[in-house]
Amino acid sequence: MATYCLTVARLQLALGQGARRFHVAAALNAKAKVSMSRFEPNSYINYDMLRSNIDIVRKRLNRPLTLSEKIVYGHLDDPAGQEIVRGRTYLRLRPDRVAMQDATAQMAMLQFISSGLPKVAVPSTIHCDHLIEAQIGGAQDLQRAKEVNHEVYNFLASAGAKYGVGFWKPGSGIIHQIILENYAYPGVMLIGTDSHTPNGGGLGCICIGVGGADAVDVMAGIPWELKCPNVIGVKLTGTLSGWTSPKDVILKVAGILTVKGGTGAIVEYHGPGVDSISCTGMATICNMGAEIGATTSVFPFNHRMKTYLEKTGRGEIAALANENQDLLVPDSGCHYDQIIEINLSELKPHINGPFTPDLAHPVSDIGSVAEKNGWPLDVKVGLIGSCTNSSYEDMGRAASLAKQALDKGLKCKAQFTVTPGSEQIRATIERDGYAKLLRDVGGVVLANACGPCIGQWDRRDVKKGEKNTIVTSFNRNFTARNDANPATHAFVTSPEIVTALAIAGTLKFNPETDFLTAPNGEKFKLVPPTGDELPARDFDPGQDTYQHPPPDGSGLKVDVNPQSNRLQLLEPFDRWSGNDLEDLRVLIKVKGKCTTDHISAAGPWLKFRGHLDNISNNLLIGAVNIENDAVNKIRNLLTGEFGGVPDVARHYKVRAVLALLLFFVFVHHIIGLHDKSQSRLEYLHHCLEYHEICSVPYSV
Repeated sequence: MATYCLTVARLQLALGQGARRFHVAAALNAKAKVSMSRFEPNSYINYDMLRSNIDIVRKRLNRPLTLSEKIVYGHLDDPAGQEIVRGRTYLRLRPDRVAMQDATAQMAMLQFISSGLPKVAVPSTIHCDHLIEAQIGGAQDLQRAKEVNHEVYNFLASAGAKYGVGFWKPGSGIIHQIILENYAYPGVMLIGTDSHTPNGGGLGCICIGVGGADAVDVMAGIPWELKCPNVIGVKLTGTLSGWTSPKDVILKVAGILTVKGGTGAIVEYHGPGVDSISCTGMATICNMGAEIGATTSVFPFNHRMKTYLEKTGRGEIAALANENQDLLVPDSGCHYDQIIEINLSELKPHINGPFTPDLAHPVSDIGSVAEKNGWPLDVKVGLIGSCTNSSYEDMGRAASLAKQALDKGLKCKAQFTVTPGSEQIRATIERDGYAKLLRDVGGVVLANACGPCIGQWDRRDVKKGEKNTIVTSFNRNFTARNDANPATHAFVTSPEIVTALAIAGTLKFNPETDFLTAPNGEKFKLVPPTGDELPARDFDPGQDTYQHPPPDGSGLKVDVNPQSNRLQLLEPFDRWSGNDLEDLRVLIKVKGKCTTDHISAAGPWLKFRGHLDNISNNLLIGAVNIENDAVNKIRNLLTGEFGGVPDVARHYKVRAVLALLLFFVFVHHIIGLHDKSQSRLEYLHHCLEYHEICSVPYSV
């Protein structure tokens, strides 16, 4: 802003006080308006409103603010009157935009249709990434997905066109990578219908994962509620180097905080070490913050973000953010509810798992730990990419290791898959030779989609129940998440460690110290990976996969076949009688971790996310019943017999019996639900109300 004011002052001196001065001033003001994205030229970034709200709140609270507080409180519906107490009060907020992946977008758009509103109130997008199953390779899998999911894609495209929602076609890439490349900017508040929406924190945003009902509220212009988050500060010092990567930061933090330690809090990274991490590396750290239960995570605006914005064609946004940098960093002397300090110069490469993302081990120890615990040592599959680690830098570092192995005549001993995060990343790594190196070393490049990370993987190399080990650069590794096999020991780590272990074929390999053997018998060590943060020749956008909504979609029609088993229009609720619900039965009391995977697992069930009757058959079938420690086996209180959760719920519904759900042991992180909690639990409530087990409320 200082640069702008100085320019105006100089022009005033040069032009005097006449009409010409007013004309030039008006032109400058018009130029100062910067669009939120190139796809929405008439929706502008409003740092003035953010500044005004922050000033109001700072005066009220009379203390320095964290960056998280600045962005969150800067989006208050009523900054002058809102009660603000960290960890206690509920805030009414006005997010800037909404993003939906194709599985959750189905229900969200069905809900929006039932609202009767003609158009969304804020910029919104749909991203087709969840319904593409990995089988053979990118092109073949994408074509198959288009055929299998034609009905759903057509519904989402036509609903987006009618109601003013941008539509990213299948093959575009993963929602979080598309947001980072096109929509995220410092200071924005975005809600997305996916647990890993916090990825955008790598570009200085407050991006929060929510349920479809919350997204509909915001699209309908209704203030969105969030429990006022606490703020955990992670102070970074030192510099990343060698085999250590940004992924190791969050793997270390997960080991410290565990899967529930971030519940009800925003994790805010700060300190001199931040500048040694790339923008996409910061996004990796924020992305996996969902696994510690955090509401979201965020980094302060710096030159790395500015460069990334410029490289992705958003130079005007970079300049505007730079002018408003004081809004986009924490105040000096601000207070954190908890502080963790990590020296990046001392941080070692980590690998977390199996079966939980907070079981942290230094890579140097994992071989001996695995032997001690009887975990399979042979690495069956190494998988890199996903929304967490599919940047140009990630692919470049992995490719540098592939080249070293190929130069010595080696290929991967394990199977190896590569998932590009977006069409832009795919096209760029193809152009720059990274994809060829990864293929040559034994890799299969999959479609630009979520794929194995969310269980969309037609895996055939092991039988169900067969113990085996896989290593991934994904974010979650709960039981059976990736391949539906509860005996698969999945470990999460950085793409470079995945690549090294896939080449070696064993968990016992420590790339920092151990040698590989070339076909000619030569012993050699891998040199630490290297890779450019951003492409020297700029990004190749690849194929155009975006559908702009028309200026006026009111005349368009959205068809849903009444006989469809994929989509189902929603019926309105019966009017509430006004009486309290009494004598409710307990449907299930859930023990231990209750994540989105336990509540409504992905994988093959994703195809029913637009059909509430069918998706009801997936409700809590992965949750553990505290009564008998069994999965999907609960007591029917009317008959005394045991049955599946959906079956008992349907039995109650037919007999007009009201029941409730109890999440036992903290209800903590419904991972990706967390404290975000009110929003995500509201989503569960919504699902229950609309489901075939209608009128079954939940209680916590």
